[in-house]
Formats: sequence, C-alpha cells, structure tokens
Amino acid sequence: MTQTAPPVVGFIGLGNMGSGMTRNLLAAGFPLVVNDIRPEAATELIGRGARWADTPAQTAAESDVVITMLPTPRHVDEVVNGPSGILAGIRDGGTWIDMSTSVPDVADTVRRAHASRGLHILDAPVSGMSVGAANGMLQIFVGGEASDVERLRPVFEAMGDPERILHVGGPGAGYAVKLMINQLWFSHLVATAEVLAIGVKAGVELDVLRDSLIASPANSNFVQNDVLSVLDHGDYDEGFAIALACKDLGLSIDLARSVGVPAELSALVEQVYRRAKAQYGDRAGEMTPVKLYEDLIGVDLRRQAVLA
Repeated sequence: MTQTAPPVVGFIGLGNMGSGMTRNLLAAGFPLVVNDIRPEAATELIGRGARWADTPAQTAAESDVVITMLPTPRHVDEVVNGPSGILAGIRDGGTWIDMSTSVPDVADTVRRAHASRGLHILDAPVSGMSVGAANGMLQIFVGGEASDVERLRPVFEAMGDPERILHVGGPGAGYAVKLMINQLWFSHLVATAEVLAIGVKAGVELDVLRDSLIASPANSNFVQNDVLSVLDHGDYDEGFAIALACKDLGLSIDLARSVGVPAELSALVEQVYRRAKAQYGDRAGEMTPVKLYEDLIGVDLRRQAVLA
C-alpha cells in the first residue's frame, strides 16, 4: 500500500509562538519552508532540516500549505498582499491558514479579490501561550470549510491537542472565537485583581480570600489556576507582551462595534490594560494589570504558603 507523502508546510512568523509550532511540525515529519523578518530566527530550524525562503512569495511557491503566525492584522496584510507576498507565489487552488489573532477583513478581501483562483483560506487562531506552542498542546479554533478542516487535521494535530482542535464555523469564526476567549480571560484577570486587592486591603488574608472564592459560585479557572503565576512566582507572563494584549482588546472592541453590540465592560477592561501598558511599558507581561492593583494598595499579592 502506497503512503501519501506529507504536504510541504510553509510557515511565516517565527516568534514566541511560531518557533515552537514549527519545531513540532518538523518533529511530526512535515517538510518545512520558513520565512521571518529576522533570518536568525530560523537558524535552529534550518539546522533541523527546514528550508529558508527569502520572501513570503517564495515560501508559498515552495509549499502545499502556507501558514502565517503574525502579530497584527497589518502584518498579515503586508505579508499576504505585498509585492513579494503570499499571493504573488501561491499556486491556484493553494491553501493559506492564518493562525494569527486577527480579524476577518484581510482574509475576506483576499477571497473576494481572488475568487477565481480557487484558494482554500482558513482562520485558525490558537490559545495556550508559548508553553502550549512548545509542547504541541495548543487549542486551535478553525474557521473554514469542513472538508478543508478535515484534510488539514494532521497539520493541526502536529501543533495542537487533538481533543481541542475545534471547527467553530465558516470563514471568520475562528477569529471571532479567539477574540472572545481573550476578552473574557482579560476580564477575569482585571476582576480578580480588583477583588483580591480590595479584600486584602480590607484585612482578609490572601490565601483565605482565594480559598473562599474557590469554594463559592464565583470560582473560575482563572482564580483557581491562572492567577497562581503571580501569586506564587511574581510572574506577570512576559512571554506575551501587554502591547499585544492591548492589540487583542482593541480588535475585540472593533468586532463588537462591527456587529452592533455595545461592549461597555470590555471597553473598561481595555482602559485598565492600556493604563498598565503606559505605566510599565510595552514589553511588560500580559498579567501586569495585577501589578497596578498591587501598587495601589502597596502590597504584593503573594500566597503565604509559598512564601513560607
């Protein structure tokens, strides 16, 4: 029985997320062609067998599937539509997967302008941070045609947890789901920081307050797990910069505006995040709003069980 050779995967964007994702694609046996604005970001991958492409166009031309993992919609637009962009190299009927946290506009424009080329375009943003990218356990939320999702499932499974690769709807649905996940997580963070700061300032021991929250209907995965990064280690997660968190919050607000849904709470969370960015700098971690509240009450929120 003849085995079908795995598709050649082109990957553009070798930052904190893309570097781990590409290592896992190589480990799973996919031939890999890579491109990044920083050639040095590809050194390790080339040493492991990946090929370097000088431009996004060359990446697409040498690949069966081209993936983008980029910081903002503007970067996606430049990489796709620029003079040496993906569209200049991708063959008719080719496949482009955008795994960036973005909005539908760029991909929708490509679909409309190049409808005659038969391109397969999917949006597949991820959750799981750089740790999930490194260990191949990302959550992936895919928007696109069901037949394309199934055809590309082996590619997704090389980068993500097979149980958490979800086909969430048609084109654009992946972008929307990821923005809503981010928005709710950031809202959990701000609400939790505010509650912990008020309770501690009122004289309640931090451990007692958190245990009480966990035992109550107000419990959440954030209170039970995610906030421990700060409470146990003083780690505000610099692996994901607050400038990118603010970008994501802005995209979420833009999405709300585009569909005509008021987003008063989300807008307030965005303001808190932008205040933290202004105070601590663009490269501060995505959990730095907790530090805003710590500085306001003059107390670092740390669990006594860990300090002991």
